[in-house]
Amino acid sequence: MAGNPMITGRPGKTLFFFALPIILGNLFQQFYNMADTIIVGRFVGENALAAVGASYSYTNVFIMIAIGGGMGASVLTSQYLGAGAYGNMRTSIYTALFAFMGLSLALTLFGFAMNPAIMQALNTPENIYDDAMLYLQIYFAGLPFLFMYNILSSVFNALGKSRIPLGLLIFSSLLNVFLDLWMVIQWKLGVAGVAIATVIAQGLSAVISFLILMKVLRSYPKGGEGSGLFNCSMLVRGTKIAVPSIVQQSIVSIGMLLVQSVVNSFGSSVLAGYSAGTRVESVCIVPMIATGNAVSTFTAQNLGAGQRERVKKGLYSGYLMVGAFAVIIALLIFFFHDGIVGAFMDSQSGLEAFRTGNAYVTFIGWFFVLIGLKASTDGVLRGAGDVGVYMAANLANLAIRVIVANLCAPIWGIEAVWYAVPMGWAVNFLISFSWYLTGRWKRKKLIA
Repeated sequence: MAGNPMITGRPGKTLFFFALPIILGNLFQQFYNMADTIIVGRFVGENALAAVGASYSYTNVFIMIAIGGGMGASVLTSQYLGAGAYGNMRTSIYTALFAFMGLSLALTLFGFAMNPAIMQALNTPENIYDDAMLYLQIYFAGLPFLFMYNILSSVFNALGKSRIPLGLLIFSSLLNVFLDLWMVIQWKLGVAGVAIATVIAQGLSAVISFLILMKVLRSYPKGGEGSGLFNCSMLVRGTKIAVPSIVQQSIVSIGMLLVQSVVNSFGSSVLAGYSAGTRVESVCIVPMIATGNAVSTFTAQNLGAGQRERVKKGLYSGYLMVGAFAVIIALLIFFFHDGIVGAFMDSQSGLEAFRTGNAYVTFIGWFFVLIGLKASTDGVLRGAGDVGVYMAANLANLAIRVIVANLCAPIWGIEAVWYAVPMGWAVNFLISFSWYLTGRWKRKKLIA
């Protein structure tokens, strides 16, 4: 315990230095994903950008399932680590790996079978439909690698080793960009090229991550209760936490997917601009989500060690962090929004797309503090395993986004799609924080 800063260090300092590699890693993850958009937007054309954008809202749901599932499953790992139960800690990790590998294979089959029907249901414009389908088929072939990598990253974070995923993400991101440029510019593969590059880079990173994890686990003391490779009880407990975590992580992506048909009805140019705007949003929320994930790990380890009062200090430190991040992001967007949106497209050749992306970014830039407050509060509830109200709050967030977009966009225009976003964040935070104040999360007990 003495060597674990999560349990013994100053909460604010510990959270910041633990969250920093997660933030940098998630930024590289976004850079990883954004490379496809930027490269096809610059070197292939607006239709290719719209095709990748139409696919992104769909594929990002699966990315968030992987990230949310890993975060939920890793709560048990963090609590066992905090309690010094290293045998059970190993078993919880192995159980999560087996479970999510099975889930990834099932979702791969689902993707191959359902992609055409889903893209048609989303009213994907005919001029980009074929490219979007090609991108999706290649992407889903690599889905097991995506899951493995994200689950392993969550495990490293649960162990307090957030620098390892950062190093792997930097490597993977740079490799992905190199392969993107090579396949699009040199081989002229277009949308297919960026999809192939993503699968190769992510697959290699997943294999390296697994090898490193095996080495890390050997460094912990042997013996103790729980030495098996799979435990049904841990699977059940982990699933109860993982499902709400998946919902929480997927809210943005599922919301984007469910309003995609609304956006698509405005045409491919508006879709291209909206896609660029949501990519900027994805980058801006990274420090907010990462802080929430750090608070979750901090909560789980301290509850495992029986130190409930440190959790409150960690949460308020998280609030200060997201407040500072929100101010910085708002100022950057206020002064540099044209250049930020312009990185995704040529503003002269796609004026309507540029205007749409710019309008979205300049509006949403003032509200990122709300998702930061929500993510930090949700982090405490998730880390404690108190997931009932936590999931309800996130579902309320999702419902507001979908209902307002579908009812109001036909009347107010495309702007209604993004007006709903901060409304959902605010309601989510108020519900979660009200429940946090009851203190019932302190009485949750996930481990013996």
